Amino acid sequence: MCGIIGYCGKQAAAPITFEALKRVEYRGYDSAGIAVLSNGQLLVKKDIGKLDEIEAKHSLSSLPGNIAIGHTRWATHGGVTSANAHPQYDSSETVAVVHNGIIDNYQELRKQLASNGHHFASETDTEVIPHLIEDEMKQGLSLEAAVLATAPKLEGSSTFLAISSLDPGKVVGTRKGSPLAIGIGDHGYFAASDALAFSGQAHQVIPLADTEVVILTADGIEFLDAAGNKLAKESRDIKSKWHDSHKQGYQFFMLKEIMEQPQMLEAAATQDRELFTKIALDILRAGQVIVTACGTSRYAALVGRYLFSKVGKKFCDVVMASEFHYFADSVDKNTVVLAVSQSGETADVIEGVQMARDAGAQIVSIINRPQSLLSEMSDHVIYLNCGYEISVPATKSFLSQLVIFYLLSFSMVNSFDEAVNNLKGISNEVTKAIAWNNEPLRKLSQSLKDKDDFYYIARGINFAIASEGALKLKEVSYIHAEGMPAGELKHGTLALIEPGTPVAVICPDDYTYRETLSNAIEAKSRGAYIIGVSDKKNDIYDFWVKIPKVDELLYPIITVVPLQLLAYHLAVSRGHDPDRPRNLAKSVTVK
Repeated sequence: MCGIIGYCGKQAAAPITFEALKRVEYRGYDSAGIAVLSNGQLLVKKDIGKLDEIEAKHSLSSLPGNIAIGHTRWATHGGVTSANAHPQYDSSETVAVVHNGIIDNYQELRKQLASNGHHFASETDTEVIPHLIEDEMKQGLSLEAAVLATAPKLEGSSTFLAISSLDPGKVVGTRKGSPLAIGIGDHGYFAASDALAFSGQAHQVIPLADTEVVILTADGIEFLDAAGNKLAKESRDIKSKWHDSHKQGYQFFMLKEIMEQPQMLEAAATQDRELFTKIALDILRAGQVIVTACGTSRYAALVGRYLFSKVGKKFCDVVMASEFHYFADSVDKNTVVLAVSQSGETADVIEGVQMARDAGAQIVSIINRPQSLLSEMSDHVIYLNCGYEISVPATKSFLSQLVIFYLLSFSMVNSFDEAVNNLKGISNEVTKAIAWNNEPLRKLSQSLKDKDDFYYIARGINFAIASEGALKLKEVSYIHAEGMPAGELKHGTLALIEPGTPVAVICPDDYTYRETLSNAIEAKSRGAYIIGVSDKKNDIYDFWVKIPKVDELLYPIITVVPLQLLAYHLAVSRGHDPDRPRNLAKSVTVK
């Protein structure tokens, strides 16, 4: 889940690399570092903390030279220490590497290398890579030949970039299991785990395939296959909408992205009717339909399951991506798998999809980022069209996923255009939900910021929104929160309700209203502080989150927005950075 970047060109590399790292810091912010080649020497600076903190301490952007690699880390192997920060280097400090992924056999490799006299300075799995490259280069190999010889020895996911003072003038990279994009600019060439890293600097991008190797020099790029044969690859223009990574006056990206949602609805609903009709027909004809996703995306899938059943009369199952491969035996050529992932590179989703593909299933991916791993594995790709999402907690991408499921369900009954009109028509209603509740929720957060537990309840299509609201609160405020069907509250959880315990009740005036309200009254009788999210005021609410009245199938799009705001304001009230929650990263590329 780390961010890696490499640059080789005609301008000073360190400041370019530093700015690129800032764009991918959402992938990890435990520690960071940059290595450069200058006058044939390898120089490395790294430390724990966020990029700006490390820059203030070590002046990363002031390192000399026109060749650099950089890294921002989400720790997996080894604690958050300066020694474990990347770049990692070999015993003789002639090879430096930045790595995204997990090397499953690093312990065996480390023992072998240690027995041959290698000394290790970190606890990371990554450190074996520069040591292996060092051994190959001692035999007289070039850096790219050493990378080609090293890569097959690494089991697991091992996308990395390497530079060496023994073969200066180049950056060499390879990909396995995690993405690597190659950028072409006017003054140099880039490699990064995400094309956003070099947006504004590069105008074209080339995705690297698994096991391929790229060589960057100041004069050009060269591609090799795993056997060392030269490859010809085509470049694509970088879409300008992916360049925007500015807060535009907001304190945090999370709030900016929440506020973008009314405008985003129209973009998300602008889809290819023929594609949706074809996919909808395939879903209706399939022997079984499985949706696989993690976290927020799974909650969107749960809403989608309800829509498929209610509108299209087609039952589908939603399986947690981390559990999907345990059910792979039931997948066959009569199965349609909908894989939902904002990043398109979620490791658990990728693993399950690969197994489903091997079994002959049709794969439809619902993703946000272009040129992702998941898009390469899919028969059909549906893009969310919500633009880049920087904050780790998903907000506008979740709303976009709801839009996609709404369109698919209506496509099953040949009503795509009706669905588009319905979605575009509620943009103003989302605006109202924000305007009515933003400031009141900010004030509420001040009074509730010291609470230890929150509970979220709802029924029917709204149940998944209760779970998503609880997840958002946990992610950014570090308050324990649970979301559940309202009817389940009395089957155990009610024992945890004490005087003053906040219970958020998603209770729109639809077919679930009376039963959900009854469960809220049960919680109230035990002393709960009831936060009612509804278009209908009720005296049992201690705090009313007012929402506009919409069609019952559209309530999830409306009700989730104030819950996002509540989570945001509680995080800020408690002094936390909602864009970068502790221990989390935007793209979960490890299992």
